[in-house]
Amino acid sequence: MTKVLTDSRSIRIKGRSFLAVVLSPESPLDVWLERLDDLAARSAGFFLSRPVVLDVADLKLDKAGLKSLLAELYNRNVAIMGIEGGRPSMIETGMPPALKGGKPASDVEVEPVALAEVEAPAEQRAPVTEIRSVVQSLMISEPVRSGQSIIFPEGDVTIVGSVASGAEVIAGGSIHIYGALRGRAMAGSLGNASARIFCKKLEAELLAIDGVYKVAEDIDPKLRGQAVQLWLENDTIKADKLN
Repeated sequence: MTKVLTDSRSIRIKGRSFLAVVLSPESPLDVWLERLDDLAARSAGFFLSRPVVLDVADLKLDKAGLKSLLAELYNRNVAIMGIEGGRPSMIETGMPPALKGGKPASDVEVEPVALAEVEAPAEQRAPVTEIRSVVQSLMISEPVRSGQSIIFPEGDVTIVGSVASGAEVIAGGSIHIYGALRGRAMAGSLGNASARIFCKKLEAELLAIDGVYKVAEDIDPKLRGQAVQLWLENDTIKADKLN
């Protein structure tokens, strides 16, 4: 008898993408874990209910070392949804699954253009490929309330209003806040080191650009309550007042 595969007992499976935080531990691990504890202590709940991918590509770990690291993270309430960069032989039953093919940056649009000035004869000229980023932006025309998360990995985010304490804004590009920034702002979330954060009044709990973090205690008191722009320079977040 031929069984119909589209009967009422069929299961629908959909594809869907989510933005996850990627943790990339560095050696020595005990020092890195201390830094992680410091971040968690000064920004309570940062990893709570947030999908986290563990990138171990830069670590020389065996299976036992990976199990130990996962246990350390579990004890810190960091829920790992997948492991990237590890050898398949390191992953055993009960561990988070191995992941690959993560998308580190936004899409690009490739457009062939002719070279304007070359010394070679015209018949020998080859087209030059110019890569242009697909620029997208999200406009939020109301305040972001405590507990809300605005996540837009495709580009810039503009908030016409304030970001309350306990709220967060995560953007693949830059973040523009025309009000007070009291919550968390994370720009360049997919690997954009040129992203910036602009706000009319700086009172942030946590700031991040391209994965480099600065918590409230690290912000210069002279910048508190001021209109500020922040950018990344040599893996350090820099800040200056806006005129």
